[in-house]
Amino acid sequence: MTIWRCSVCGYLYDEAAGIPSAGIAAGTLFSNLPDDWTCPVCGAKKSVFSPVAESDIHAHAESTVSDVMAAELAAFGVRYVFGLPGTSSLGLVEAVRKNPDLTYIVFRHEANAAMAASAYAKLTGEVAACLTIAGPGATNLATGLYDAKEDHAPVIALNGQIEVQYTGPGGVQEIDQDAFFRPVTVYNTTVADKSRAVLLLSRALKYALVERGVSQVSVPNNIQKQPLDASFCSRESCIPGFSIIPTDDVIRQAADRINAAERPVILAGWGAYPAGQEVLKMAERLGAPILTTFRAKGILPEASDWVLGILGNVGSPLARKTAEEADLLITLGVGFSKFTNVPVDKPMVQVDIEPTKLGKNDKTLAVHANCIHLLPRLLPLLRQQETGTRKEEVARMQREWDFQRDREADSTAVPIRPPYIMKVLSGLIPDNAVISLDVGENQWWFGRNFRMKQQRFVMSGYLATMGFGFPGALAAKLAFPDRPVFCITGDGGFSMAMADFVTAVKYTLPVVVIILDNRQLGMIQVEQMMEHYPNFATDLLNPDFARYAETCGGTGIRVSTPEELAPAVERAMRIDGPVIVDVETDAKRF
Repeated sequence: MTIWRCSVCGYLYDEAAGIPSAGIAAGTLFSNLPDDWTCPVCGAKKSVFSPVAESDIHAHAESTVSDVMAAELAAFGVRYVFGLPGTSSLGLVEAVRKNPDLTYIVFRHEANAAMAASAYAKLTGEVAACLTIAGPGATNLATGLYDAKEDHAPVIALNGQIEVQYTGPGGVQEIDQDAFFRPVTVYNTTVADKSRAVLLLSRALKYALVERGVSQVSVPNNIQKQPLDASFCSRESCIPGFSIIPTDDVIRQAADRINAAERPVILAGWGAYPAGQEVLKMAERLGAPILTTFRAKGILPEASDWVLGILGNVGSPLARKTAEEADLLITLGVGFSKFTNVPVDKPMVQVDIEPTKLGKNDKTLAVHANCIHLLPRLLPLLRQQETGTRKEEVARMQREWDFQRDREADSTAVPIRPPYIMKVLSGLIPDNAVISLDVGENQWWFGRNFRMKQQRFVMSGYLATMGFGFPGALAAKLAFPDRPVFCITGDGGFSMAMADFVTAVKYTLPVVVIILDNRQLGMIQVEQMMEHYPNFATDLLNPDFARYAETCGGTGIRVSTPEELAPAVERAMRIDGPVIVDVETDAKRF
């Protein structure tokens, strides 16, 4: 017996029930109804009726909801899934195991898994995935997901959910995950009906990519294992890329404003990172010094003409002076964080892809655009300026800053001074390396004293969370297996993530971990001093990190004197496996 639906009003004719009140007996087939029979509700003809499919068209499917969702992840370009398995995610984990295009990287703590996903997304621009269980597994993801949110990294979190949701007190590993993830996500949902699973997942992936943020999908344990035929599933697609181009009139206005400036300065942010060569061409044409935000450090080799380094609290006084003396700031993809401290009272040409960030003052010409697409159109409109005098001025400032940093890098001081560590690393870390940077005093010294060539680096930007450096390095090695990967971290930050050193050993991820071991939360110590508090609660009791590396199955090297440092790093770079170089350093800045 079949049910037939009227396509005009939705009335259902059930062959099994018939319409006894109209003289149509139970069991009367639709085909046996008179040809002139019409819908009893709207009067439509028989021809507009169509059979309703079985109540579960997926009942005999060989694939499960989890299988189809795993295939959808792979179709969107996801390669690695970071997480930790458990009862409420077993169906999803099994689907990842069976899918040849996905690899499950099992971490010892979900926070590290989420931070690895965030780092992977920042480094590649591709959506990265986490997968863990309901309740505590889901809540442990929060710090890494907030890092992705704050730095606009596309990440999707797949979480198991218990079979009966939100039943009140007494449920084991049961929380309202939709409510928990709402503040951190651009898309957030629970799959309540298997027929919607693929649509919701494809929509979540699209939002993560387009909105450059975090999507979260919870899948109840029972739904994960139900049969699902992908051919009957609805899904959404995603645009292949972003090309935000302003009108020719706006580009001309920007060129006119820039051409009229006498002392323009370029401030390049993370949004300009893909357009490094175009930024350099602009500087050469205008005779404009290039400053960067911290996240854009390395957009160009720091020894390049025109590059004066970071504007902010880790940059040089000369960079600050240059920004303050400018008659026009050309800001390219700049986030305007308080640590960069951009002089926002200056006339600006401001380029950004986020309209709400544009227009920092009433003297700003706002340009809504991608830097990588705008600059090739803008450059031909810029007049070639006389640059000789300005170039000499920039070269002099570069020499002064290099001299100051060289003077700080005392090669005889014991404990080893952080500026010396950064000078040695600047000379040894290969040009094609990827560096994952932790938060803390190590970050301060890296920003100030490490001299980037052509390396890539990744860090926790706006969230600024300790513990990011090491999981970020694991993600970097997975993203770029043929490139050397370094983690520069402090003893405080590494201690938060050190359980996953065994993960590096398990998956044979050869990363070099440089620990600035000063037995202090050094940045907090300095902040207490600046605010005139006594030093308190910052001292650390550390294990022997080198011996810890050996215990985990890796290699550990202890460095106590300046002359040991370079040979230790060179040795670490030759080892095909994870290495910790534990460097004894000083909690005092100078």
